[in-house]
This record gives sequence, structure tokens and C-alpha cells, in this order.
Amino acid sequence: MRIALFEPEIAGNVGAVLRLCACMGAAVDLIEPMGFAWDDRRVRRTAMDYIDHVAVTRHADYGAFQATIGAARLILFTTKSRQSAYSFDFAPDDILLFGKESAGVPPEVAAACDARLRIPMRPQVRSMNLATSTALALGEALRQTGSLPE
Repeated sequence: MRIALFEPEIAGNVGAVLRLCACMGAAVDLIEPMGFAWDDRRVRRTAMDYIDHVAVTRHADYGAFQATIGAARLILFTTKSRQSAYSFDFAPDDILLFGKESAGVPPEVAAACDARLRIPMRPQVRSMNLATSTALALGEALRQTGSLPE
């Protein structure tokens, strides 16, 4: 299973996702441009030495990323969906896509996805933190597919 971050803007969020994926055994795709320099110390500070235990692939843009998908399904997590992530059947080779913190993904990227899911939350709030959303989504997908680490 892979996590893809579309044009992430906050180094600390990316670091937290890298650490999460190191712990859970998921690869990470970073779709540029990013809102910070890759060598930003905040990425390494948040990811700590876990960054050495996760496969990270950087893509120059969405087109370069899309060329790597192959037969895998691209599953977008968005507040604009009505389908709950908890009523969706995940597959072990799914790619879970998360948009940039300030704006999500553009309509053409959303349209190219095989499914668009929402993490249920109270209606009074707008959205969750990127790393928190990734943890909830990845945990559910790995649980469903029997791929959780021991």
C-alpha cells in the first residue's frame, strides 16, 4: 500500500506521515511542487531516524506520479465526498491520495481517482490535520486487508 501526498505545504506534516509509514510499512509518494524545501530540517525533525525506514519517491508533478500507478487503484481522501472510508473495501495495492493542506486536489485530479472517500467527522469542523487523516485512513485500509504489522 502506498500513501501519496499531492503538493504538501507543511514540512512537519510530511515528516509525521513519513514516520507513520515507516512504522506501518507503507511507501510514500510526494507529488511536487511542495511548499517547502525537501532538505527542510522540520521534515527530518518530525520524521526523526524513521525516515531511513520508509520508501519515499518524489515526483516532479502529478503527471509523473500518474505514470507510476499501473493497475493500482487511486483512492482520494477528501472532505467533498459523501462516501465513508469505513464503508469502502480496500485492496492491498491501493494508493491513498491526500491533497494539499490548503486546497486539496484540483478537479481534474479528483476526477482521475477510482474512488473518493471521506473520514466522518462532526459537521461543525472543516477538516483534520493531514497526518491525522493519513493515520486513520492507512490504519483502516491495512486492517481491512489484513496487512497490519504485528
